[in-house]
Amino acid sequence: MKPKTLGLIHTSATLIPIFQQLCKEYLPGVNTFNIVDDSLVKNIRERGEVTPAIYKRVADYVASAEDSGADYILVTCSSIGAPVEAAAEKAGVPVLRVDQPMADLAVQTGKQIGVIATLQTTLQPTSDLVKRRAALAGKEIELTAVVVDGAFEALMAGDAATHDNLVADALRKLSKEVDVILLAQASMARVVDTLSEEDKTVPIVASPPNAIKYLAGLMN
Repeated sequence: MKPKTLGLIHTSATLIPIFQQLCKEYLPGVNTFNIVDDSLVKNIRERGEVTPAIYKRVADYVASAEDSGADYILVTCSSIGAPVEAAAEKAGVPVLRVDQPMADLAVQTGKQIGVIATLQTTLQPTSDLVKRRAALAGKEIELTAVVVDGAFEALMAGDAATHDNLVADALRKLSKEVDVILLAQASMARVVDTLSEEDKTVPIVASPPNAIKYLAGLMN
């Protein structure tokens, strides 16, 4: 039987090794390839919204991945969640936005749900998704959304330590207010590993492992 192929679409090349490792662990025998455009999030920030042109570009990347032989497509950026859903409706293969499995898990886990991001452009799509998935599941939730000011700028300036410290402080504070925390950006996941066990009082959920585990259930 021909091995299945997963096409991954990224808005940052830094995510490729993270997903390669997860695919190796949970999707052995599945072929993968990557498409990267790191101008997408930059353009969203500059324009202040997800424009029709960005919808078209995401749809083109999904079509390109399908044309390249993908049996399944995973888009690993939460900021372009709405264009991904629009592209999925026209695609001939299943297309998954990276934060959907994480949102479903959070809705199952608790009523008080926290979403944390370093960019407003990422916070909004993930927060909207959690609300929609909760409605679909028939569950009432209370959402607390937090942007960690200054963290993204520090990371872009090459100061990863300041980014990590700011995110860690925000996670500690939010943990006292909610039942579960969603990380709206995959780049924040490494900060969770730096927290002490005492600080991790509630589940802190990252999108990459949950998305790949979800795909493993479909593809294996």
